[in-house]
Amino acid sequence: MTLQEEITRRRTFAVIAHPDAGKTTLTEKLLLFGGAIHVAGAVKSNKIKKGATSDFMEIERQRGISVATSVMGFEYQGAKINILDTPGHEDFAEDTYRTLTAVDSVIIVIDGAKGVESQTRKLMDVCRMRNTPVMVFINKLDRPSKDPFELLDEVEAELHIKVRPLAFPISSGPTFKGVYNLYERNLSLFTSDEKLTADASTVNFEELSNPELDSYIGEAYAEQLRQDVDLIEGVYDDFDREAYLRGELASVFFGSAVNNFGVRELLECFIRIAPSPRPAPTATRQVEPGEQKMTGFVFKIHANMDPNHRDRIAFMKICSGRFERNKNYLHVRSGKQLKFSSPTAFMAEKKSVIDEAFPGDIVGLHDTGNFKIGDTFTEGEKLKFTGIPSFAPEQFRYIENADPLKFKQLAKGIDQLMDEGVAQLFTSSLNGRKIIGTVGALQFEVIQYRLEHEYGASCRWEPISIYKACWIESDNEEQLKDFKRRKHTNMAVDKHGNDVFLADTSYALALAQENFKDIRFHFTSEV
Repeated sequence: MTLQEEITRRRTFAVIAHPDAGKTTLTEKLLLFGGAIHVAGAVKSNKIKKGATSDFMEIERQRGISVATSVMGFEYQGAKINILDTPGHEDFAEDTYRTLTAVDSVIIVIDGAKGVESQTRKLMDVCRMRNTPVMVFINKLDRPSKDPFELLDEVEAELHIKVRPLAFPISSGPTFKGVYNLYERNLSLFTSDEKLTADASTVNFEELSNPELDSYIGEAYAEQLRQDVDLIEGVYDDFDREAYLRGELASVFFGSAVNNFGVRELLECFIRIAPSPRPAPTATRQVEPGEQKMTGFVFKIHANMDPNHRDRIAFMKICSGRFERNKNYLHVRSGKQLKFSSPTAFMAEKKSVIDEAFPGDIVGLHDTGNFKIGDTFTEGEKLKFTGIPSFAPEQFRYIENADPLKFKQLAKGIDQLMDEGVAQLFTSSLNGRKIIGTVGALQFEVIQYRLEHEYGASCRWEPISIYKACWIESDNEEQLKDFKRRKHTNMAVDKHGNDVFLADTSYALALAQENFKDIRFHFTSEV
């Protein structure tokens, strides 16, 4: 295939949602249709049936939540699909925000009973910043749910985006009959035994007036469906793919992911309408996917994909050209030429070595500690991809070694886990103590657990009162020096040696900004 053909057939997207909306379950079922797995796992807190493929960290299996983005690729009907399953829990939102820089479109999962929730709104704001095309999957219709039209209105009002249903449910809860696919004009009938394989039955109905419909779902439900579809055709404009690609219109599907219902409709429509890889912004120019020369950037680093080998994997999104194994590429930040003998493709924690990859693909690069999030690789051009955020932490604690014999293990563990970008390390200028800052409190538990189980190191946390961490810089050297001298007790450096002001109250921060006009205070550091 030519480079352009490879680009055209690729679809790279993230599945995002509020915790417990069924995001990881939906990912499992998409993999099932792609033949990537043969029996889907269910994420159930504390009583795992078969662990979900995308939740491969031990702590994820125990807690029944996703705490790290996982990448999975598979082929379906001639398309190469790359799914990124993201954490839903807000304490891991930073991982999700960064992942959204590496995808071309998004599927938002919404719980049919709960409707739009707080984390869903925040994630939609990030999609809107980038004009990312959005599809919505309203899940859990096998349980009593809100009225479908009420849900559609809620999505429009809460997420500030126009909607167009492309599938519509027939009842919900105990009387759930199935989903009518408005895009394909066919009916999928629901059977309630948990479907772990990919074989739902569909019946074609070009015309809903066909009396045969009554025999499939019953007269009352058939009549209700006819009225609902008439209302949809009357109220909503026809689906406009261009508006969807601009991020102005969301197509909506209904179903029950755990029962494998409505998922095929979503996947087949997604392949048709979702964008192939899109141009990527850099500090100097826009990179087009069809360019001959390879470019890519690291958007995530995962320590310990395989605890036996202590390996770190850098996840690189290919933005243009053809990536080839054992070919030299410029690591722009260090200026070194590097080649990769075993670049990998992913199926959650299962990895397979690949010889080549194309725009839209996510490639795993073995990392011995040289890479940072945001690093760019090219065939010689000095580019820096932009828009990969690192957020100011909101929770802080001192980290102390709980086992003096394991000092080295703790130092190595902290060093590697901080490179993942899930938390940030600051060293106090006053006493040299190590401070960990995170976006959410659950991160401390995850860090402690991973240090113990992956590095054999034990730590304990001690409280510290910090309101906010902000990075400082100034063109006025004298003022910067004066500021650092006066605020010595509140100064720290981050992992990369940048100056950070740890304000203990909002008043102290406001006062510092007022008194030192030439100093710039940054609350995100773009990595």
